[in-house]
Amino acid sequence: MAAIAGYQQNAGAVSQPRALITETISETELVTLAGNTRPEATAANDRGPLADSFPLEHLWLQLRRSPEREQALERYIDQLSDRNSPNFHHWLTAKQFGERYGLAQEDLAAITGWLGSHGFTVNLVYPSRVLIDFSGTAGQVREAFHTEIHNLEAKGEQHIANMSDPRIPAALAPAVVGVVSLNNFMPRPMNKPRGNYTAGDGYYLVVPADLATIYNLNPLFAAGYSGQGQTIVVVEDSDVYSTSDWSTFRTKLGLASAYPDGSLTQVHPKPGTGGTCKDPGHNGDDAEAAIDVEWASATAPNAAIELASCADTTTNFGGFIALQNILSNGGPVPAIVSISYGDSEPSLGAAANSYINGLYQDAVTAGVSVFVSAGDQGAASTDYDASNATHGITVSGFTSTPYNVSVGGTDFGDTYAGTNSTYWSSTNGATDGSALSYIPEIPWNDSCASELIADYVGYSQTYGLSGFCNSSTGDAFLTTVAGSGGPSGCASGTASKSGVVSGSCKGYPKPSWQSGLIGNPSDSVRDIPDVSLFAANGVWSHYYVVCYSDRSNGGISCSGAPGTWAGFGGTSVSSPIMAGIQSLVNQYSGGNQGYPNSTYYSLAKTEYGASGSSSCNSMLGNAVGSSCIFYDVTEGDMDVPCKGIDCYDDPSGTYGVLSTSSSAYEPAYGTNAGWDFPTGIGTVNAYNLVKAFGGSPTSVDAKLEIS
Repeated sequence: MAAIAGYQQNAGAVSQPRALITETISETELVTLAGNTRPEATAANDRGPLADSFPLEHLWLQLRRSPEREQALERYIDQLSDRNSPNFHHWLTAKQFGERYGLAQEDLAAITGWLGSHGFTVNLVYPSRVLIDFSGTAGQVREAFHTEIHNLEAKGEQHIANMSDPRIPAALAPAVVGVVSLNNFMPRPMNKPRGNYTAGDGYYLVVPADLATIYNLNPLFAAGYSGQGQTIVVVEDSDVYSTSDWSTFRTKLGLASAYPDGSLTQVHPKPGTGGTCKDPGHNGDDAEAAIDVEWASATAPNAAIELASCADTTTNFGGFIALQNILSNGGPVPAIVSISYGDSEPSLGAAANSYINGLYQDAVTAGVSVFVSAGDQGAASTDYDASNATHGITVSGFTSTPYNVSVGGTDFGDTYAGTNSTYWSSTNGATDGSALSYIPEIPWNDSCASELIADYVGYSQTYGLSGFCNSSTGDAFLTTVAGSGGPSGCASGTASKSGVVSGSCKGYPKPSWQSGLIGNPSDSVRDIPDVSLFAANGVWSHYYVVCYSDRSNGGISCSGAPGTWAGFGGTSVSSPIMAGIQSLVNQYSGGNQGYPNSTYYSLAKTEYGASGSSSCNSMLGNAVGSSCIFYDVTEGDMDVPCKGIDCYDDPSGTYGVLSTSSSAYEPAYGTNAGWDFPTGIGTVNAYNLVKAFGGSPTSVDAKLEIS
């Protein structure tokens, strides 16, 4: 991967951190690390304890920096994107990051000594000095952390997990958040294969040429901005099934001949001494790997696409191992990373949420822009692959931190409006594209709770005994599949009801850059998504084409026309596409831009003002204003069906709609002017975003002048 410019060579004098562990470590004075038991760890799912000898290799212990150092880090990250600050774009190396914001050496020595006293092997203290890699057995975990790890059966799958919150000596508590994971519930890839739907007739599938037309990439490509010199890293726990799928995708869809500099490499980032990264080969997540490398390349076709993968350990996600190693091994770091996986905040638990937040902090101080899928479960992240929501409103902890760009999902509104012929040619072009212009967008929602689907098939409401969700027609749409959005609710604290935002759960505080934008609520917490792009899987006759030939996992041969290939949707597609757009921003600006959200929101505040922009309303379609940076999606919702107290309906057992309040029963969530939970700021005009983002344009800037 290419190195990025702008590292601060002289970080200045760094004060020594104060020691946090000041008491004698006593095994009789314990504290509970609350909020670190999976919701699936119940008596009903329990299938007995693991053998004491069961190996648990490369566990991670997440540490806690002092409050003053945490505040200093947050200030520094804000300054990195402030053009008026002397720290603007002064990125830190891994060593500098640890020296400035890590724990004191005596704290690290006390913690590693304690681990060693219980028989654990300390493999690595990461340069950040807030993460320790260690190995042991289930018996050693039981003895040191006072929790048993059991076999579970949940949703027909075999798992392991701790059955109670860990406990540690009270003396360690000021410096220890907890074990990142004592279970093997891995995150889910945020993709959804094309389904069989009845909401529309025929299909208008999306290929790279369509993407370039709809989101106005073509003027950038024509001016020479197609990703040259840029590297986009997608992190995975699987390799692609075949690199020839990526080549076929590019060749048959016209990318290889027009943009010959594009490349794909697969790497397994070297860990520090004692760390881990094993080549995972290809596995059940190889569809996600194919989606990410192909659609990142479709957006920045001359860029270097790098798939960084590591095998999952028993308890840790291989994609995070890959990113952790990239940031920690002392080599060059990428400017842009995309992550297409997720799990809900309350399911992840306090330690895992803290780890993810810290990982992204590490990334942004190094100058990395992190893009993460918002999710594919509406506002019901805990209720993945379910027919209805039962856990209330939750969002993915992979995407809810203040340090990543959360990328949501839309669908096209032409089928609902009956205007397919306005926006799609009846014949495909030389590269199979048929989109004619920008197309009106609506939130991606496959469920019977969608007011647009209900209206299309003749129902005036979605909930209640006479509603669409409780009809025989609506049975086919009983699902939580929809583009995700919602407030952060359980990034810290402990849920009193498993998997539900409850008890002492708290969301991430609202970042300053998110406040003050029309539509964004005064809820004091981080809200997602930030931006959105098309992510549907066919409910309104549109989906993404993917060359994915692993037949053992649902793939299909790519020997025929693209219309016969596999089809997918999901915010796992919109994330690498948005990452690709940012790579064009970086190319135009002459360098990496680090964390871009503050700029996105600043531009949106200017465009939308106090009442929204009538000329940038997505419903205008091909009549939308030519200067719009963002397209404001204002029709539709991301509601999903539910049962229980969090439903917009009398909770009597009928299917209702997930609500924002169990007392007010307000549906969650519809679109409105400006920011909204279904789509965030909205979708993007890539050309205008690149022009407006700022920086020092390169020598071909004149080619981008608006005529």
